[in-house]
Amino acid sequence: MNSNTKGRTTLEVGADGVALITIINPPVNSLSFDVLNSLKDSYGQALRREDVNAIVVTGAKAKFSGGFDITAFGGLQAGNTTAPAQKPGYVSVDILSDTLEGATKPSVAAIDGLALGGGLEVAMACHARISTPNAQLGLPELQLGIIPGFGGTQRLPRLVGLSKALEMMLMSKPIKGEEALSVGLVDAIVPKDELVNSARCWALDILERRRPWVASLYKADKLEPLGEAREILKFARTQSQKRAPNLKHPLSCIDAIEEGIVSGPRAGLWKEAEVFQDLLHSDTSKSLIHIFFSQRGTTKVPGITDLGLVPRRINKVAILGGGLMGSGIATALILSDYPVILKEVNEKFLQAGIGRVRANLQSRVRKGQMTRDKFEKTFSLLKGVLDYESFRNVDMVIEAVIENVSLKQQIFADLEKYCPPHCILASNTSTIDLDLIGERTGSHDRIIGAHFFSPAHVMPLLEIVRTQKTSAQVIVDLLDVGKKIRKTPVVVGNCTGFAVNRMFFPYTQAAILLVERGTDVYQIDKAITKFGMPMGPFRLCDLVGFGVAIATGGQFVMNFPERTYKSMLIPTMQEDKRSGETTRKGFYIYDDNRKARSDPEIKKYIEKARAISGVTIDPKLTKLSEKDIVEMVFFPVVNEACRVLAEGISVKAADLDISAVMGMGFPPYRGGIMFWADSVGSNYIYSRLNEWSNMYGGFFKPCSYLAERGAKGIPLSSPVGQAKSRL
Repeated sequence: MNSNTKGRTTLEVGADGVALITIINPPVNSLSFDVLNSLKDSYGQALRREDVNAIVVTGAKAKFSGGFDITAFGGLQAGNTTAPAQKPGYVSVDILSDTLEGATKPSVAAIDGLALGGGLEVAMACHARISTPNAQLGLPELQLGIIPGFGGTQRLPRLVGLSKALEMMLMSKPIKGEEALSVGLVDAIVPKDELVNSARCWALDILERRRPWVASLYKADKLEPLGEAREILKFARTQSQKRAPNLKHPLSCIDAIEEGIVSGPRAGLWKEAEVFQDLLHSDTSKSLIHIFFSQRGTTKVPGITDLGLVPRRINKVAILGGGLMGSGIATALILSDYPVILKEVNEKFLQAGIGRVRANLQSRVRKGQMTRDKFEKTFSLLKGVLDYESFRNVDMVIEAVIENVSLKQQIFADLEKYCPPHCILASNTSTIDLDLIGERTGSHDRIIGAHFFSPAHVMPLLEIVRTQKTSAQVIVDLLDVGKKIRKTPVVVGNCTGFAVNRMFFPYTQAAILLVERGTDVYQIDKAITKFGMPMGPFRLCDLVGFGVAIATGGQFVMNFPERTYKSMLIPTMQEDKRSGETTRKGFYIYDDNRKARSDPEIKKYIEKARAISGVTIDPKLTKLSEKDIVEMVFFPVVNEACRVLAEGISVKAADLDISAVMGMGFPPYRGGIMFWADSVGSNYIYSRLNEWSNMYGGFFKPCSYLAERGAKGIPLSSPVGQAKSRL
């Protein structure tokens, strides 16, 4: 919603007696309370006017409505709304059911572009729906920790059947116009230029009873008998609890649907309104709405994106290294139609790299995400080379070789010789300081980090690392590429580990510290996955491989010696040919299907590492609660995140939240690492770290940023007194 203008609807009456009500609230015609009240007023006018026989509802500029204005949720959560807006059921009952659906004149929704959330709920309250083939229709509210609140839990099951409605709501899965027609959500598909006229004709046909006059709320032919419906709902509950055991709002959505089936749709509307109101004030909803806005805010970088610079066109990209990362980056680029040159050191490695890209694309074909023709066209954008000759006309190079400083320095010196002067020189390094990488060049203004996360064509985060010399134009260019390849780009400063890996280096170290002092490996992983991480620190170590863990760990030991926990556990295991999932043995044992199971032999390696470290078992740490495990593993992460913020490596705490969620799988329903820390309380985190620091050493020592805020109870994400950014 444009904050400078109030959204509204307009009413135009044609010679055919059809009133056209248009929703106007750019850019996506979102439904603020101004819009909804205006919609009610426009309906009132149309119903009173004798020259109006039927109504068509549409949206301005080829968009129906992208849903309720999410910026208003903050006001709703704080209770800052007008009295009628606060009344439960005001929209779902008073406006949509009694005014739109209960109108004495028939209405048809003319849908193009987006009909999402409240937008679709408005359309479903009309007596018919006409759509263009590519319109998107869905109820994605659960992504924000709430449920559809304008009657969606009642009308969607009655239009498409219970199973399809549950899939669309619980998975937040929109469908296109063609599928919407096949499942009964819309009544006809027409080309864009015929949409409004077709809807007008349809509305008049309903008036003349040539087509059915359907109140969706009371439609019953798609609903299963009560016993069968209850079984479907029971199965949906079980699946929801398996998929997201920490989330309650999917179950609340199912409760609202069930109420309508058991007690009737009107009772269902009131149940939906009650549940919606409760969920709006939940921590989950506040966290997910924070993530929603934080994600959209990552592309606003003070002093960079406000300079009026226009991104340059990137016509061709070169990638050095065809390993897992290089091939993944190449896949991401060609999927967005960028021609890519992939360079390797010999033919064998080159063919292996090209083969990985091919396999990535073939996987999409198998899953039905790509046609065979599209596969051929996309794959043809990739060209393999063994020298630098074809680098003379590329606009960007991304280096993705192993984490070896001297090798990267040599590569960047070579790139400066062969690439054109405007070419962006990017590195995918995950930990090494970029100034060190570009030491042998004179091109510091065009050197930048493009840190993808593995697998690069799947993971959504792109960490853009700028040095003090990187030009603003290069940053703007890479932000644009990031958006075009459908990544969430986050701009951070240059240091060892940058933002994500630096924040999370204490994650595994804290877990190892606990293990050496008596906590069970598998108990730690279980507690961390129960908290909401995709996997625990030891399972993650196995996945990335011990070689990577040792190499990156070495960087942190070298740069932050006073606060790294040094352990020989992983090197000791690696000496015994245990290197993680690739060798079928790490902290877990893996079968042919890569399924992990615990291994009693781990104890002997722990004992050996304990002897080397000279630590003894602490009885308190052998019986830690899940809450204590989560705190002892994550509070050091929060501590390091505070340093990253204080040093200006990250411009704002919200960027760290997005980085943690999208780079490390931190649960979004907890709002990201800093948002979660503030929900726990800076004073509590400070006091716990202080206590552990006294017991177990400097690894846990709170940084001054955290100590200052903790002592005064100031939120950690608050910019008050924050060190000035050095970016």
